[in-house]
Amino acid sequence: MIHAYSLFDTNIVLDIGSGSVHVVDPVAFAAIRQWDAREALPAQFPEISATEWAELFREIEQLIQADKLFAPEAAGDTVYAALAAQKRRERTGEIKALCLHVAHCCNLDCAYCFARAGQYRGEAALMPFAVGKRALDFLLDSAGDRKHLEVDFFGGEPLLNWQVVQALVAYARIRERERGKRFRFTLTTNGVLVDDDVIAFSNREMDNVVLSLDGNRQTHDYFRRFPGENGSGSYDLILPKLQAFARAREQAGKSYYMRGTFTHRNPSFLNDLLHMAELGFHALSMEPVVCGQNDPHALTDADLEHVMRDYEHLALEMQKRRGTSDEFTFYHYMLDLKHGPCLYKRATGCGAGTEYLAVTPTGELYPCHQFVGDTQYRMGNVWQGVTNETLREEFSAANLYTRAECRDCWARLYCAGGCAANACHAGAGINGVYPQGCALFRKRIECAIWLQAAASQS
Repeated sequence: MIHAYSLFDTNIVLDIGSGSVHVVDPVAFAAIRQWDAREALPAQFPEISATEWAELFREIEQLIQADKLFAPEAAGDTVYAALAAQKRRERTGEIKALCLHVAHCCNLDCAYCFARAGQYRGEAALMPFAVGKRALDFLLDSAGDRKHLEVDFFGGEPLLNWQVVQALVAYARIRERERGKRFRFTLTTNGVLVDDDVIAFSNREMDNVVLSLDGNRQTHDYFRRFPGENGSGSYDLILPKLQAFARAREQAGKSYYMRGTFTHRNPSFLNDLLHMAELGFHALSMEPVVCGQNDPHALTDADLEHVMRDYEHLALEMQKRRGTSDEFTFYHYMLDLKHGPCLYKRATGCGAGTEYLAVTPTGELYPCHQFVGDTQYRMGNVWQGVTNETLREEFSAANLYTRAECRDCWARLYCAGGCAANACHAGAGINGVYPQGCALFRKRIECAIWLQAAASQS
């Protein structure tokens, strides 16, 4: 299978089986797309001589023989599927990452929040140190021979439980030396409680921080407000804090992301994203809202046209800024075409419910943060481990090849079947897909490949 498309007068051919990307002129583009009916091509391009056609066909044949065009896929799919099953068997019970919900409460009341003001369908709560400590020990005991372990401090708003976060990091640093492991920490925060101490500690201990900003003042304050019937927006309070945090991260050579959300109310997100760039932020992400299809903030099919147009215009803007002081990255366009994920990850995805679990303040285990609070997906707790073996097996068995909708999709080896939580929210179940998410993902991949092609030609 190939995926051939044109974007901004650039003709791109992606070979699915090999991952090879070819940037070609219009004649070669037509020849590859009509390869099985190439005898009719000379009539379409009478200006091309017989000698030139012969040379072009010879070059395409060489690419085919080198498995860089029309590379065999059936065999490749069999290998991927077998590898996914083998790795799942080898890794059963092994966990590499936890999302610690250190606070099921929040100091903002965001309109679209899938966590329902940080409480996840339950009562407001803070994770006690003892629960977090046990979660870290559970991760160490479940890691097998993995050296690198990942922990995301999440909420609600984790800075509402900042002392426990600091204590857990200190405990983890002791335990990692004893066990020969290495923890990588991430902090996700809305910025309200960020101060110099938070910044300094994060620069020492956090491998990444995710900072929430939805764009300009009008957009941000519409969605991200303080609690109360007449709650005010948070933009003016958090902006200088987030700017100071981002500057400190950049100066220290540390990673961060400015993460925004767009919804049915603002599917044309580009102006908000560029506003963040104008504020001096250089690592950006803008995500589609996560919610049920009946939610008023849910994206509609009509919204997709606006989103996809903005993805294209964003790629153009990033190419224009390349190499200048205004250059920025966009999370979904960071695509490694030469190496990329291993075969196992291409088939199995993020590992939710198997290698990755979320932990509530009371120590309950869920497949990921987006399932927390939905008791049908409760998997166990940090003291007894995973006790719902049926659910773990269901997540373990799910992979790219168990999703019928993925079998003929050209982007399947880049998304690994998509997000199980989004599919469930859309009513499709763990082995289903979220069609709108699929459409947006394919457009992002096209734009990301175009950006790399444009860079190679400039």
